[in-house]
Amino acid sequence: MLRQLRMTLDISSWIFLPWRRCASNIKDAPQPPLASTFGDVIVDYEDPDYLPLPEYPVRPNEPLDIRKQRLLYQSRKRGMLENDLLLSTFAAKHLQKFSAEQTAQYDQLINGVSNDWDIYYWATDVKPTPKEYDTEIMMLLKEHVKNAERVTRLRQPDLNT
Repeated sequence: MLRQLRMTLDISSWIFLPWRRCASNIKDAPQPPLASTFGDVIVDYEDPDYLPLPEYPVRPNEPLDIRKQRLLYQSRKRGMLENDLLLSTFAAKHLQKFSAEQTAQYDQLINGVSNDWDIYYWATDVKPTPKEYDTEIMMLLKEHVKNAERVTRLRQPDLNT
């Protein structure tokens, strides 16, 4: 009984620790049992060679307008919010002006890479871009990510605009 009470008090002190720090500026408060997330470092492991990666199906006879519609959809549904916002706003701004060759480069960029975090790290210059993806489209994407116009990108653009 006494042990359970002590555990309950410890847990409640860890739960209210952020509030107590703000309210009374306690610097020597007990640390929570789990590691803190403050000052975390991005750890990105290389993908092992033995993982079977599915081949992306080549669509040689796909009409350009259908390809652009597919890429617009795929830019919005990446599986991680960061890329959803970056790629959907990028596609809304640039995709309709792309030539057939630029559209093929964009298709290869977003569908040829097996890990969306790679696209994110390359676009934000956290990791160097490999030569096969260091294209005109990647340069445009990096400029888009820098956001020199200071456009607010809190949601994906409407599909009908």
